[in-house]
Amino acid sequence: MQFLGLISRNVQGILYLFLALIFLTVSDAIIKWLSPYYPLHELTLVKATIGLVVILLFAHFFGGLSRLKTKRPWLHLLRGFLYVLSDAFYFLGLAAIPMAMTVTLFFCAPLFVCLIAKIFLRETIGLQRWLAIFVGMVGVLVIALPSGVEINWNVVFPVLSAVTYALMVIMTRKLGISDSAGTMSVYTLISFILLSIVSGILIGDGQFNVFNQVALEFLLRAWQWPSLSVYQLLTICGVVSAVGVYLLSQSYRIGEASVVVPFEYASLPLAILAGFLVWGDLPGLRDYIGSALIIGSGLVVILFEIRMSRKIPLSKTG
Repeated sequence: MQFLGLISRNVQGILYLFLALIFLTVSDAIIKWLSPYYPLHELTLVKATIGLVVILLFAHFFGGLSRLKTKRPWLHLLRGFLYVLSDAFYFLGLAAIPMAMTVTLFFCAPLFVCLIAKIFLRETIGLQRWLAIFVGMVGVLVIALPSGVEINWNVVFPVLSAVTYALMVIMTRKLGISDSAGTMSVYTLISFILLSIVSGILIGDGQFNVFNQVALEFLLRAWQWPSLSVYQLLTICGVVSAVGVYLLSQSYRIGEASVVVPFEYASLPLAILAGFLVWGDLPGLRDYIGSALIIGSGLVVILFEIRMSRKIPLSKTG
């Protein structure tokens, strides 16, 4: 019964993750659509503020705001800060390279979860997982070196996003033992709002926007008032993002990180579809090869975790 309960919680976590990915793909597409015109910190501030209102209303009608209390607010803010960094790196990459490529490179996250779990949680990493990590990194290089000679430095952003996201996942698992997904969502959005305000104060006048580079322009562009149609888009973005963040927190709170994380690969076909429908982007052959290596390495990790949980030797087949 204990084993069935464990599997049940992991399956719940995976289902929450699938729903989260649908909402977050819509949010990502809206941000990418607006990235040539507005700075990242402005879009993030509006999106997070709307999202916080949605989460607070949700908490009020389903259990009360008292359920959002925590004894570890600073740890939640630290987790939120990691989420902000991951989100910022991700959107900087999203502004400069195709959506499917950004998502694919972000799929290094499961590999970094393994490495970070080894360092901080002292989990054992067997030969199979070390090989998976190596193959995944090769996949990143295949995508990062489209010409075979000159590296596309914009791919560094989604990889950095994967690193900070992996740190956030480990913290989510620890905090989720005692705190709710709603609590984590609220502190995440508060972190977004605080850091967006600080960024707006420091760089919102555009004085540092002197680089002729797409990602840096998105980061350093001057603040400007959005039109009504943009506010409407950001309202949709804030609502779907809030729901996505809540479902994401719930998925890692309930399920084991090493089991849930690899299923984020389901966002790749969603990203390819969105990229094609909105921008006409389709991955090239090298992108497909790199994607296969990254995704394959992640699937090796999840297969290893499932077999270990069932105590079936890796050499056993059938």
